[in-house]
Amino acid sequence: MAHLFIKDIKPGMQLNETYMVTQPVLRNTTRGDLYIAMYLSDRTGKVNARMWQATQAIYSSLPSEGFVQIRGKSELYQNAMQLVINDVVVVDADKVELADYMPRTDKDIAQMFTELKAMLELISHAGIKALVAEFLADTDLMRQFCTAPAAMGMHHAYLGGLLEHTHSMMKVTTSILPHYPKLQADLVLAAIFLHDIAKTTELSYKMGFSYTDSGQLLGHIVLGVEMINDKAAEIAQKGTPIDQDVLDNLLHIIVSHHGCYEFGSPKLPATAEAFIVNYIDDLDAKMNQVTNLIDNDPGNTNWTAYQRALETRLYRPRPLSQDQ
Repeated sequence: MAHLFIKDIKPGMQLNETYMVTQPVLRNTTRGDLYIAMYLSDRTGKVNARMWQATQAIYSSLPSEGFVQIRGKSELYQNAMQLVINDVVVVDADKVELADYMPRTDKDIAQMFTELKAMLELISHAGIKALVAEFLADTDLMRQFCTAPAAMGMHHAYLGGLLEHTHSMMKVTTSILPHYPKLQADLVLAAIFLHDIAKTTELSYKMGFSYTDSGQLLGHIVLGVEMINDKAAEIAQKGTPIDQDVLDNLLHIIVSHHGCYEFGSPKLPATAEAFIVNYIDDLDAKMNQVTNLIDNDPGNTNWTAYQRALETRLYRPRPLSQDQ
């Protein structure tokens, strides 16, 4: 039988399907009964699931990430889809079609990477150019860069998402840089390329998406600073050192690109280049997040469920499209 994708699940369905499971947690109800909360996903989306009247043995049998066959039903809970599981059986990864479970970009990876490299050719500063070239010459890292997601769930949360996000940001950047001639364009271009480079090590994406130990302990901003400093040391040994003040300005953009402390930035933007990278990053992330939520929300009304990250519901109709 064909796989029933998450995006096609409607409330009230009886389910007997295999999905990827992540982050199962054993909890107690207010009455003290055990239940399991988990995420189930495939390449089309992720859904909350609950198994009531669970046991420690069932919980212990579940992988932290892997595949399970579930029997149960779908329902709307607080205007969002939820699966209620009656039975769950662990399934070996070699018995599933992985392409059904790992979301990936629908854009051409090779084309995006080629275009990204062409835009990076606009950099003329010798030290910055050498630093960028050192990253591009790291074939293993670039393979990961073209494969990794950009996030766990907020935006571009699919294979190839990191490249797609970076490529999109670079296209926006090259379009608007001529409008702001006082910006140091080489710093902006290099920072766009490198701002999320450590997502390649922060995230694990071989089977489902999760954080690596170093990603959980340090995060991609700290890991990114380490990677950039390491590459800077390598080009210095090869005879093309990058001035420390230039490197500091580049690193400042990296450590401030989330824009505020509560979003994980160790520093707030303090240069024009840092501000524009923060705004372009936020713009591209928001547009990807909003359009995907509108396209994939399981409801059948004009409005999506309440989106906590955006603090609003989203309006789905596109009146101009209906006139065309």
